[in-house]
Amino acid sequence: MNASNSPPTLAPPVAPGPLEWLRKNLFSNWFNAVLTLASLVFLYFTLVTILRWALFSADWQPVTYSPLLFLVGQYPRAQLWRPGLSLLIGTFLIGMSWGLWERYIKPFAIFFAILLTILAIFPLKTPTITLSIRAVFLASPVLIILGYRIGRLPAVKGKYVITMWLLAAIFITLVLLPGLGNIPALPKIATTSWGGLLITLLLAVGGITLSFPIGVLLALGRRSSLTVVKLFSIFFIETIRGVPLVTVLFMFSIILALFLPAGSRIDRIVRALLAMVFFSSAYTAENVRGGLQAVPPGQAEAAKALGLSNFQITTFIVLPQALRLVIPTIVGQFISLFKDTTLVVIVGINDLLGISNAVLNLKPQFVHLQMEVYLFVAVIFWIFSYFMSYTSRELEKSLGIGKR
Repeated sequence: MNASNSPPTLAPPVAPGPLEWLRKNLFSNWFNAVLTLASLVFLYFTLVTILRWALFSADWQPVTYSPLLFLVGQYPRAQLWRPGLSLLIGTFLIGMSWGLWERYIKPFAIFFAILLTILAIFPLKTPTITLSIRAVFLASPVLIILGYRIGRLPAVKGKYVITMWLLAAIFITLVLLPGLGNIPALPKIATTSWGGLLITLLLAVGGITLSFPIGVLLALGRRSSLTVVKLFSIFFIETIRGVPLVTVLFMFSIILALFLPAGSRIDRIVRALLAMVFFSSAYTAENVRGGLQAVPPGQAEAAKALGLSNFQITTFIVLPQALRLVIPTIVGQFISLFKDTTLVVIVGINDLLGISNAVLNLKPQFVHLQMEVYLFVAVIFWIFSYFMSYTSRELEKSLGIGKR
């Protein structure tokens, strides 16, 4: 065939312009046009009203009066270098995670760096935010950028960063924040002094990290051929799922002490964490079990035909596919666990919500400013929940969930 007789090459379709997109999606007919205009008017007046109230009418003095209470509670002010060092370690690891998993961590890392920069330079009229605290806030974005540069190096692997996260979590929660009694530089600090966002993040991160592997084991145990393992898993899951989280919190905080030997005592933060881990692991187990049931049996049969053991089939064939299928529900459970940390205020732990209630009672003029304080707390929870949801969506896209 001659080159002159070859079919002409078709140019790719031109993307529609903004006006064409608006006409096609928002003004395609008279009903959509009316609905679009009504929605725009509603959004305009709603946003204007909210911004006018937030900028001119609202009194944010309870939030700006003592911001350290919202961050660390009554943690001794002379030992604030410990939460500060924890923040610096965390921001550096966030930067390294950004360098390795840019698609998932980049928005949160950039937002966190900007937020810390604003906190460092914002002129709050409070003596509690000293120059040293502002210096820590200002150094954190620098460490995020430094960690990002290091994370981009070819020699840095994901397993190294995960190991660093685990070691940092153990060091911060077991050594740095509580202290060691035999070291004068690290005096012990009772957890009754901890509070605010510090407690909320400890319970949320600890609960998510510990409940996930326990939930996976319970899901596998419920499908086990061993009668004892199967019955125990069913009993645990159905018992925990049959009672509300408040009941589990009271059981671990009050009733658990009745079954311990005389003189023994478990820290109240640990008891609350155990309650949240047990509660979340039961729901995680059912989510994972749904994914396990969705994997076609032919996958395991083909693996057996190739000579793989049951452990290899579960670890390398069935479980990865099951977890891939239930990523949205697992992340939804993690977000629910993060928000459920507010219930620990019922058992006397001053998390972010508990500190908010305490701040409202600091001064008589703060009592009627509940709207501002609770809205501030709600925004904090929304920010963390949004970035968890965003990471879940990006992970689903990268794994091709919902596509064939």
